[in-house]
Amino acid sequence: MHSTNEHTLRTTTALINSGEPASPVELLGDVDVIQEFIREWTVTEVEPPTPADIRPLHVLRRRLRPVFIAPSTEQKLAIVNDLLAGAPIQPRVVKHDDLGTHIHYFPLQASLSDHLTADCAMALAELLAEDDGDRLRVCQADDCARVFVDFSRNKSKLYCDSKRCGNRVNAASYRARLRT
Repeated sequence: MHSTNEHTLRTTTALINSGEPASPVELLGDVDVIQEFIREWTVTEVEPPTPADIRPLHVLRRRLRPVFIAPSTEQKLAIVNDLLAGAPIQPRVVKHDDLGTHIHYFPLQASLSDHLTADCAMALAELLAEDDGDRLRVCQADDCARVFVDFSRNKSKLYCDSKRCGNRVNAASYRARLRT
């Protein structure tokens, strides 16, 4: 998988996991935290966020999550195609930061939500076109609803974070075995 696509897929999951049901608190509720998200995930060529960016970002997040929970490839494709149909896509080749040469799918001067709609939808489309839709997962820990992309070679990852959920679930299983 190309590293830029992987970066965009990780950005997609960070966006989805920033609100319910993955997070009990809103993690992108004000301009300052959205600006930090932009910095952390190297979202380039966007104006500084304003309060007007908050609602469209939350709407996009709600539209992206179903791709991860859809039970079939056909349903995943339908959701991504719907996202693509509404995305302002104007591809161009760029090189910046440490991401190497890659494609930006959003037009210049796109809003933050338009930028992320175009890039996230295209990254998901590329993953599905590579027949890797089964890499889109929801954490298997009972008390976690975070999504993730399984980048492991053998597609065997079950938890959003091995330290956060994997260790906790494994420790609980171990304690349960000791009790029996």
